[in-house]
Amino acid sequence: MKQIAIMHYASPPGIGGVEVTIAHQARILAGMGYGVVVVSGVGGDFDPQVKTVINPLLSSSHPDILAVQKELAQGQVTDAYHALVKQIAAALETALEGIEVCIAHNIPTLHKNLPLTAALAAYVERSGMRLVAYCHDLAWTNPQYQAELHPGEPWDKLRQVWPDARYATVSVMRQQELADLLGVPPEQVTVITGGVDPAQFLKWTATTSQLVEKLHLMDADGILLLPARLTRRKNIELGLRVLAAVRQQSGKDFRLVVTGPPGPHNPSNHAYLSQLLQLRAELGLDAAAHFLYREGPDPQSPLELDDDTIADCYRLADALCFPSTQEGFGIPVLEAGLSGIPVFCSDLPPLRQSGGDEAVYFDPLRDSPEAIAAQIVATLNTSSTYRLRVRVRQQYRWETIIQKSLIPLIEE
Repeated sequence: MKQIAIMHYASPPGIGGVEVTIAHQARILAGMGYGVVVVSGVGGDFDPQVKTVINPLLSSSHPDILAVQKELAQGQVTDAYHALVKQIAAALETALEGIEVCIAHNIPTLHKNLPLTAALAAYVERSGMRLVAYCHDLAWTNPQYQAELHPGEPWDKLRQVWPDARYATVSVMRQQELADLLGVPPEQVTVITGGVDPAQFLKWTATTSQLVEKLHLMDADGILLLPARLTRRKNIELGLRVLAAVRQQSGKDFRLVVTGPPGPHNPSNHAYLSQLLQLRAELGLDAAAHFLYREGPDPQSPLELDDDTIADCYRLADALCFPSTQEGFGIPVLEAGLSGIPVFCSDLPPLRQSGGDEAVYFDPLRDSPEAIAAQIVATLNTSSTYRLRVRVRQQYRWETIIQKSLIPLIEE
């Protein structure tokens, strides 16, 4: 695997949009086997897999940098500037030794440390190291900075194409802006958006994270949650048939997540699980209907979820599917309401009491799976919340973004 440097004025554990991006890029690339070093002016160690090199002269706030920046803002290129370029160039020789690809955030297009910009440009040209110019912000197109920019070097470095650099930016708007600035076709600028880390943002338990990865739940087009112990009155076979119909009607990868173990008070419940597994196979749902009880480390170690992991299941789900034939009240309906997901449940008096007018009801004994599925598909298709949730989890996870957009620039 290649040796990669990620460079910016500041790095984690500092907090900021670029710093967060660096943290995710570094962790994920290191997890994929790349050698990763983060090079910056301010920061520190933040992950045992990632080496950090901190040199205050690479920051935007070092007193010597600030003094030269003040001169440069007035159009003065002094001996102090050239001395700093020389010092930083020497630092880069050490920090970037053996590096094959450098991902430089903002340094090629922003003027917050122009001696660093000049030194990096010279190093890239001299060494032949591949540069990914990752441009969040552009000095030359921002009216706020115009008084600080002047014709000639080093300012022109911020609006010139660096030889053999691969350019990336964070949005389609910025892509066009950067292409216009550099005088290149927009397709020469790769859009690599920001992303989210669902496990971190939603504070998943370790068990949830393992299940999501093992079952590839983030790639699903829809997740129906059936939070129940495996007892016959929960009518889980109807849930399986509804799932099959939803997948057929939508043409999409919908999943069913059944959370509970066999009920403890009736020995026949283990036989019920076997029947459900047989039905799952008959319906071709082995990869789509997930009985979490069976997702332990081995068949002799079934998985029983704690309360925090069950709560995570609600936050993961796109809808509650609750096809019971008997209920005393209906706590799952309330939990779904708190979680902000639509409820599709049996038309039983206790569930009517829980769901009121806000749930979608069906007759679990008379309505066909196809009719129930049609209600689910129609409701979700008209839900902007559902559509956005699926788009975010499928397209805007950091792992997905880095794999699809950044790795091709690294491995080009």
